[in-house]
Parts: sequence; C-alpha cells; structure tokens
Amino acid sequence: MNLRNVVILGTGGTIAGRSASAIDNIGYTAADVEIGQLVAKNLAIAASGPVVTEQICQIDSKDMSFAVWAHLATRVNHFLNKNDVQGIVITHGTDTLEETAYFLQVVCRPTKPVVLTCAMRPATSLASDGAQNMLDSMTVARHPGASGTVVVCAGTLHNAFDVQKIHPYKLDAFSSGDAGPVGYIEEGRLRLLRNWQIPLIDTAFIAMKNIADWPRVEIIMSYAGASSAIVQALVDQGVRGIVVAATGNGTLHHDLENGLRMAQAAGVRIVRATRCSGGPIQSLSNSIFPDSKGLNPAKARVALLLELMADDLASGLLRPVE
Repeated sequence: MNLRNVVILGTGGTIAGRSASAIDNIGYTAADVEIGQLVAKNLAIAASGPVVTEQICQIDSKDMSFAVWAHLATRVNHFLNKNDVQGIVITHGTDTLEETAYFLQVVCRPTKPVVLTCAMRPATSLASDGAQNMLDSMTVARHPGASGTVVVCAGTLHNAFDVQKIHPYKLDAFSSGDAGPVGYIEEGRLRLLRNWQIPLIDTAFIAMKNIADWPRVEIIMSYAGASSAIVQALVDQGVRGIVVAATGNGTLHHDLENGLRMAQAAGVRIVRATRCSGGPIQSLSNSIFPDSKGLNPAKARVALLLELMADDLASGLLRPVE
C-alpha cells in the first residue's frame, strides 16, 4: 500500500524544549529544538510512513501571536490542498494550544486530519512525553476517515471545540470536560468513542495584511467586588469586543454588569462565557449579553475576533491579501 505524506509543522513549545539537566522538567528553554531534529530522533515516526517537516516558528506558546496564527493557517491550507498529503501534525506548546486548535478548525475547516500535539516535559527530559505524543499523533493522522482539527496528549484524542488545559504540571494536562474525549490511542491503534467533528461555524479564512488589522478583543472576569473600571478603561482605549468570564451560569457582579451595558450601548460587542471549567451556560431568552455557545473564554475571544473581522471585511473596512 502506498502511503501518502504526513506533514509535521513545528511551532516550538515544551515539546521542543531543552534543559541543562535531564531531571529538570520546569527550568527549561522552550522551542529550542528544531522540528527536523525531533523527527529524526523519533525512529518510529520514520517507520510509520513518509513525512515532510517544516518549521513555522520557534516560540513558547504563551507568546502566540496573530501573525503566527495567520502564517500557520496559510501553511495548513497549502498542505491540505495537496493530493499527496494525508494529514498534518502540528507540534505546539500547551499554554495556548486550545486556542490555536479552535482557530485552525474555524478558519481552515479541514476535511483531512489536523492534529495538534504537545508535551509537558522538554525533549531533553529523562522521561520526556513528547516522543510518544508525536507518534500517537501520526497514528491519528493516518487513521482512515480522520478529519477536522484535533488534539493528542497523553494517549487521549480531543476535538478542538471541547479541549482545555486543566493542569499546569501533570502529563495528562488536557480534558474535554463533560463532552468527553473523541478516543484513545493505544499501542499504535486508535479506539474511537464518538464521531469526528464537523466544522464549527461557516467562516472562511481571512488573510490580513498585518496584525494591526485584527480587532482588539479582551477577556475580563467577574468575581466578588468586580468593578466597571476596567471596562471603561478598555472602552477608552478603543476595544472592539469583550469576553467576560462570568461566575456560575453566566452571572455578573452588578457593577461590572453596568459597565458592560454601557460598553455595549457604545458599540462594543460583549459575549458571556463562564469561568466554570465544565459545562456551557444555560442562557435565558431575556439575557442582556449573548453567551459563548459552550466555548470557554479563550476560545470565545477567538470566535469574536473572527466575527468582527468578517464584519469588517463585508463592510469594506478590511481587504484580504491580494
């Protein structure tokens, strides 16, 4: 059987990290090892079939930027359109992985698998988890019928909509909440628990001329004693959208709510998410602010960014790259 290529795109992260000591799993430099080196060291990947590697960037994912997202999406679309490519694996830091996964699912709408993977320990660790995560990702990328943007970590397969980092240190740092994982990778085989996801919303990728074209959308939180001062400060600075991580079922401190009402009246788009890690807001018909439709605050921000960009493009305020 002739296997098609799996493209492995490197963006850095802990999976490409290097530490001075093999027993130091937190005092490392992220994104220090190139993707070609990671693949060359993982002999099982070469044995799994033909691969193509490309370094997109080398960053700690806490520093993920709009510019990197735009470049990454462009390269993902490029390879998805090639008939000799079966799927794509992306090595990524854990901190913003869930945001990148959601972004790529929405803007690229892949019908082939786009698999983001990561590590909680650097490549130089005595017991690094990155090599196994990469190998598991290859299993998913080559699985018949695989499609959409997914995340592989610690033998578990998550979809882009549900996945969330829930632990700062454990190897199994991600969860899909009450939706549950898509499946598990066990000894080189994928055991599916539910169907592959379909594209989340019908939004085409917008390639911008520069990162200044991206509207400013911020996240704030409701908590005991929350004030409207931060809302007013953001409005004064020209914010276009605000995602509020509300308490419980989308509830807001009254002072913060008043500030958000005024911001909304001034034309700022407001979206409510919940700061609870499991379960969506059950919205009331008379809700003042729309809810995030199950997205956590970080992903709700990505969705609002893209909605504002699409509005600007439709109104002629933005132009796609020619």
